[in-house]
Amino acid sequence: MTGPDADARLDALEARVAALEERAGGPAPVDPGRETGEIGYHGDVRLQEDRGPVTWTIGYDAAATLGLATGPVAEVLAALGHPVRLALVRRLLAGPAGTGELVEAAELSSSGQLYHHLRTLTAARVVEQDGRTYHVPDSGVVPVLVALLAAADLAGTLR
Repeated sequence: MTGPDADARLDALEARVAALEERAGGPAPVDPGRETGEIGYHGDVRLQEDRGPVTWTIGYDAAATLGLATGPVAEVLAALGHPVRLALVRRLLAGPAGTGELVEAAELSSSGQLYHHLRTLTAARVVEQDGRTYHVPDSGVVPVLVALLAAADLAGTLR
């Protein structure tokens, strides 16, 4: 893609990467004479009929990835690492939902249990609340799907 739209998307992506680096304390120092490579991911998904496609691309220096702040990373991994929270996120990737739908999707016996798990997901910024409904923000759709895919790959379930 070329043209003003591509330029605007590239500018927005560069701003997001800069913000991420700033929040994480900046990229880890890397020996300038040593090439460490780049890792990244891309997604262009449309999981909901009433919402346009969500596109996300990020590339990051491999060594700098090792220097990312551990607290926020561990918080997200822990939030996604519980079977009930994973069921909630999977349901919310299909579209926003209220508490009744989420209790049913996660097969919970009470809304108290639900709120406990939603607090963890919202604190980790995996899920957002909008009035009486919850959703995975657009900026989280592709990263969450990539995290699920990477976990399945590590678990050996893709082979």
